[in-house]
Amino acid sequence: MLSAPAKTPTGSYQPEPIVTIYLQPQHGQRISGAELTIHCLEQHGVRIVCGVPGGALLPLYEALGRSRLIRHILARHEQAAGFMAQGMARVTGRAGVCLATSGPGVTNIVTALADAKLDSVPLVCIAGQVPQHLIGTDAFQEVATIDMVKPITKASYFVRSAEEIPGVIAAAFHAAETGRPGPVLIDLPKDVQMQSVALSVLKPITVHAKHIPASRDAEYDAAATLIASAHRPLFYFGGGIVKAQAEAQARQLIELTGIPATTTLMALGMLPREHALNIGMLGMHGARYTNHIIEAADVIVTIGARFDDRATGDPTQFARQARIIHIDIDARELGKIIIPTIGIQDDAASAIQALLQRAATLNRHASTRKQWHEHIKELKHSHPLLMPGVEEVSSPYGIMKAVGEVLTADSIVTTDVGQHQMWAAQALPLQRAQHWLTSGGLGTMGFGLPAAIGAALACPNNPVICITGDGSLLMNIQEFATLAELKLNLKLVLLDNAALGLVRQQQELFYQERYVASRYQHRTDFIAIAKAFGLQACDLGECETPAAELKAALQSQGPMLIRVPIDEVANVLPMVAPGKANTLALDHPEQVAMVRMVNE
Repeated sequence: MLSAPAKTPTGSYQPEPIVTIYLQPQHGQRISGAELTIHCLEQHGVRIVCGVPGGALLPLYEALGRSRLIRHILARHEQAAGFMAQGMARVTGRAGVCLATSGPGVTNIVTALADAKLDSVPLVCIAGQVPQHLIGTDAFQEVATIDMVKPITKASYFVRSAEEIPGVIAAAFHAAETGRPGPVLIDLPKDVQMQSVALSVLKPITVHAKHIPASRDAEYDAAATLIASAHRPLFYFGGGIVKAQAEAQARQLIELTGIPATTTLMALGMLPREHALNIGMLGMHGARYTNHIIEAADVIVTIGARFDDRATGDPTQFARQARIIHIDIDARELGKIIIPTIGIQDDAASAIQALLQRAATLNRHASTRKQWHEHIKELKHSHPLLMPGVEEVSSPYGIMKAVGEVLTADSIVTTDVGQHQMWAAQALPLQRAQHWLTSGGLGTMGFGLPAAIGAALACPNNPVICITGDGSLLMNIQEFATLAELKLNLKLVLLDNAALGLVRQQQELFYQERYVASRYQHRTDFIAIAKAFGLQACDLGECETPAAELKAALQSQGPMLIRVPIDEVANVLPMVAPGKANTLALDHPEQVAMVRMVNE
């Protein structure tokens, strides 16, 4: 019997694949629940899992040790194991798998699940649980796992018997990978792992495709007519484009129509930075011209984005002149923050295909948009993205320029969260959206290093670069041990200012320069730590020719930490104050000084 999910998974609006597990037992053969779990993972194509063992998962680990197909990566912390699985999932589009034991093991991995939920990353977490007869007794390392993860997973399952395992695993992968992707947790009690089950009683498990929805031709016809009537139309692309692997089609759409496009943080790289129709990233740290172009638009077509507050600023002040067409696979996003003129529930790839089929309609009045393109040029000239110190390797923009010069089409870039993340988003010449891995919705410090390890495991022939800050790196620095053990071709570029930079910046601008708990009193010697873990390391602050040393380090083989000392008072600008309109972003030093005076 298949256990009912603790939370109903979000449905897809596309015909979904049928997932079937075929077991071919010999007559009379019996197998433990743990062995059956590993067998099912193998049949789903899982070849790498990340985790940390513990008592409640030891039967599963014993069975995993006998697998000839699955490689286990021993993380040093369960949160990092979850982010490694995310790194694999984000670059492949397939569900990553992580393991955690009961109690503190699963509470440690909760952050990675929440991060995956907000960024729509397919993840399957198998969590150990105390034996069923001990549940509710406050047994050693017992927590109410299902109750705890309900709000931060797409679905969660409690397994009551070994016979349920094939069905639960099939349902878990199906939920994680279809519709709007997301994390799924399987709570697997120790006694179920140890149960013996006759394979002859197990039936092939089928997860049936869902009902194919009615045609949305009328909705797309209305959307096309609205776009055709616009004098200042704009596309607004989000991470759903990346999840649907529709970057090439999206580029084709804007080039066929001549309609410019903005992208969210999660969709960076889907358009070349220098593309004539790319107006850049919108929002809190987007270029001022981008936000002013959005304010001037009269129709905005939003596909695969959810109008996050970091993108819109004050939603009541966002795109006040525009009629909104919002297309998203998750019906709950339609009208949640911005009320659209037309809302369409659909997968991003299908949406773009539907619009491409209506290209003639979209272009009906394209000749009237010449003034719009001229106005965009004027805004780019009058409100440019400033990058001070871009020629100096030891400056934030300078290091991004230098890193960008060695990036190839195959390079994978991960970031942690903070100022360095925004500098990277503003300045790196990203070439593929699926190769840009960053924590967007949850904004999790400590994401970058383990996610980079996961990406490097999934794509061992691709160069991987992690852009991090000292505050973020300290969150999961123990994974230096994992990296050294695996000897992956991964470079960490550490912007070290001995501070929680973005916190310090906000305290400077909005809290009258009251710096509370945002600056480290003692500098960490990251070079010594990296070497102690067995990594190569270089300090650009100690080099006579930092540009040459950086290039050599980035092009070397194997793992390496590259420390770049930066000024503590360096700010990432533009910046929209929390709760303000995007068009009121602070940009020039004079504006920053004015804000300080007002706050005083």
